Parts: sequence; C-alpha cells; structure tokens
Amino acid sequence: MAVLARFRWIGLIFISMAISIVIIDGTIVNTIFPSLIRALNLSSNEVQWVNESYVLVFAALLLIWGSLADSVGRRRLLLIGIVIFIAASVWAGNSNDASSLILSRIAQGIGGSMVLPTTLSLVNANFQGKERGIAFAVWGSTIGGMVALGPVLGGWLATSFGTEGWRLAFSINLPIGLVILAGLLLFVNESKAEKRAGAPDLLGAFLSIGLFLTLVFGLIEGRNYGWWQVNKEFIIGSWTWGNPGISPIPVALGLSVLFAVAFVLWENKREAAHKPVLLDLNLFRVASFRNGSLAALIISMGEFGILFAIPLWLQNVIGLTPIDSGLVLLWLAGGAFLASAVGGAMSGKLAPAMAVRIGVGLELLGVIGVALFANDQLGWGPLAPCLFIYGVGIGLATAQLTGVIMVDVPMDKIGQGSGSQSTVRQIGSALGIAVLGTVLFAQLQSSLLAKLAELGTPQGIADGFATSVVESAGGNIPGMVAGGVPESFIQASKDAFTDGTKWSALAAGIFLLLGFIATFRLSSGKHGESLKK
Repeated sequence: MAVLARFRWIGLIFISMAISIVIIDGTIVNTIFPSLIRALNLSSNEVQWVNESYVLVFAALLLIWGSLADSVGRRRLLLIGIVIFIAASVWAGNSNDASSLILSRIAQGIGGSMVLPTTLSLVNANFQGKERGIAFAVWGSTIGGMVALGPVLGGWLATSFGTEGWRLAFSINLPIGLVILAGLLLFVNESKAEKRAGAPDLLGAFLSIGLFLTLVFGLIEGRNYGWWQVNKEFIIGSWTWGNPGISPIPVALGLSVLFAVAFVLWENKREAAHKPVLLDLNLFRVASFRNGSLAALIISMGEFGILFAIPLWLQNVIGLTPIDSGLVLLWLAGGAFLASAVGGAMSGKLAPAMAVRIGVGLELLGVIGVALFANDQLGWGPLAPCLFIYGVGIGLATAQLTGVIMVDVPMDKIGQGSGSQSTVRQIGSALGIAVLGTVLFAQLQSSLLAKLAELGTPQGIADGFATSVVESAGGNIPGMVAGGVPESFIQASKDAFTDGTKWSALAAGIFLLLGFIATFRLSSGKHGESLKK
C-alpha cells in the first residue's frame, strides 16, 4: 500500500535513523578499543582489522547494492540490509575472541553496505526541487553528527556498564533496528527504476570487489608484511607466504590496478551493448558528479582517519576513561550539530559548493590544531576548541557535499550514482584509516626506539619494549606503573604516542588540504552555479 506523500517527512526520520546506526558503528569502536583490547587481548593489527574489516567490506559492496537497488527495489534492499546489520550486531556483542568479532564486523559491513546507498536513493526519489535540497541536508547532517556521536556513545557504554559494556555498543542496535524496520514499512514508499533487459553484471561485481579488497588490504597491511620485502609470514589456513623475497603487499596493490583496468573496460563494453552495468561510467561525464566524487574521496581520507588516533591517545596517554574520552569528542559532535542547524537555516542563501569549501577549510584548521597542541602535560583542554572547529567543518561539508554530487544525476541512475559516491567516500575513509593508522604506529615505534636509545637502553630490550607498546596500540601504557616499569620508559612511551598522534593529524591535514583545493572545481549544478566543465 502506497504511503501518502505528506508522510514522506516522517519517513525521512526513519531513513535517517537507518543511516545513523550504520555510521555510528563505523566510529563507536574508537572509544571502546581499550576495553576491547583488554577483554579480547587484541594486538594492534587486530585493532585495525576490527575497524577496517567493517569499512573494507562496506566499501567493496556499496557499488553492487546501489545498482541492484534500482531494479529490485530500494526500500526492499534497505529492509534486508537492516535485518542483516542488526543480526550481525548481536553476533558482535556476543563475540569472545578477535576472529569472531572481525567476522561479525564483516557481516555488519555487508548489511551496512546495503543501507547507505539505498537511503540516499530513497531521499532522491521521494523529494523534488527545494524539498530535495532540504532532505539532502538532513541526510548529510545525520552522517556528520553520527560520526561524532559514535565515540561518545561507545565511551558511555564502556564506562557505565563495566568490563562487558563494550558488548552493548553492538547489541543496542537490536531494539533500535526493530523500530527502524517498522518505521520504514509504515512511512516510506517503495522505489525502483525500469530494469534494462539482460543478465546481471556479475563479472563487474566480481571485478569491483577484487579492486577494493586488494587495494585496502595492501594499504592496511603494508606496515606488517613489508612494502616490498617480506617482514613476516602471511598465513591463510595452511597456506603460507613467507619465503624471502617480495612481500604480498606490492602484489595486492598490483592486482588492484589490474582489477581497476579490467573493470573499466568491461563496464564500457556492456554499456556499449546496452546491457545492465554495475556502474555507468558516463556518470563521470557529469561535471558536478565527477568533481564532487573526487573531492569526496580526498576529503574522506583526512576526515575520518584522525578519529582512529585521538580516542586511543586520550585514554592511553592522557589517562581518560572511555566516557571522558567520549565527552571530549562531544566538542566535535557539538560543532557538527551546530553547523547542521546553521546550514539548514542558510539553505538557499549560501551556495552548497561554497558551504563545502568553508567546511573543509575549517576541518583543515581543526586537525592542524590537534597536530600543534597535542601534549600529554597539557591534557585534553587545548584540543577541545580544535575538535569543535573540526566538527563545524564536518557538519558543513558532509551535509552539502552529497547534494552537490547528486544534483545532476538522472533519476533512472540515482541508485548507481548514490552507490558510486558512497563507495568513493567509504574507500576514502578506509584508505584514510589505513594510512593514518600506519603513520600513527610507525611513528610511535620509531620515536619510542629513538627515545629509548637516548636513555642508553640495550637494543634488544628497546626492540621488545617498543614492540609491546605498538602491538597493544598503546593499551599497556596505563598499566605500566603497576607493572614496575621505570618512569623514564613510561614517559618515553607517552611522548612517542603523542608524536604518532601529531604525525597522524598532519597526514590528515595534507589530505584535507588537497581536498580543499579540489573543492574549487565544485559547483552547485543546475540549481546553483553553472556547471564547470
């Protein structure tokens, strides 16, 4: 039964709630990592994979579901995605080891990847004209706000419910998800596009998954397995890659290039034959879509990667509890929500492309502030205004960038378009976390070894101590006093982790600077400025 048009704004609430739980689960783990590390004895590599497994699968499948939703039904696929997501969340909340948790995060990524592009497609399909711009702003503001709210919620749960509180960070999705399912069924109309005759683009799906999996794997694991020469064995089941010689990393990155070339050639061939394609590459001939997607990729690399480092620094170096760490990040959330409110009030008065430009500029100022003022002696105070500025930037940029990207996409291509732009942003997020995580831990190790050498520590002892700090992602620093570790070693560890955090923030700043430059190629499309070709 069709839902009356006047209920579409109520439907938007539930669409926004659907995207909220998916986005929150991309960031909620940041403040529960110390609790997870202690409860499940996670290594630094496993810490990254708890985060990256979700983002990696999420990014690899967005394109597939965005295209499929156009033909099978956008609401239908959204409902399926929510069911998978909440089931996987319950699994994650009941995990007792790293393998189970990572597998459940992969399942969450599968469900979440169905949710993001379908919510955007439903917004695009159910709203027109000026209302669409407002709806896009609500959808984008929800993402910006939830990115910041996730760590706060995770910190509260980890602190208020004891050693098992981290489990609630996942299990809480069950009751929320059931409410969302009911709201979507009651207040959101089904939407689909006319299906093109021909078999589904299965090879295109395989090539796209291969492309994104090998690319992000190479970037995540380069630090562990070696960027060129083998550092340690790579083991899958009974198969081992560990002989002296080339690392699996350049092989993975080389395969990603081959997959990318094959994907482009295959998609162009099917499009020329008027067969169903996973991605209509002609979308990138639309200036607003092309330029906006490029800007989104670069911006996302700097935008979310820094949220991996800051909670670890606040808890392991400054000594904050998870809830206190989350409350510090509330400055970021407050900035994002303030910007969203201001952005809504300025709708129609400030060109979306200009709002994006201002937002990215503020994000850049915020992360540079983190790089300059992070200091374990001064505590979290100097970072608060930096995080607030950063949050204002996220609120402005995220809320408006989606509208800029999608404004000229034809209605029958909105599923592909939303899947594509969502994929670009998630790949940027995954790459950002991979790169900034690598910068954080590589700088932590090199800085700590240098400081231990200055203290006259024998090489063997220094190597073992530095490895333990890195492998615990700094999680063993708070317990060093009770463990009888010399004060000089403890301070060296804190200083080294601070150095890693600063360098991670600087790397985020470089990405955001490139993204800021890219925003000058943006325009507001047919509803604003003329397109830049």
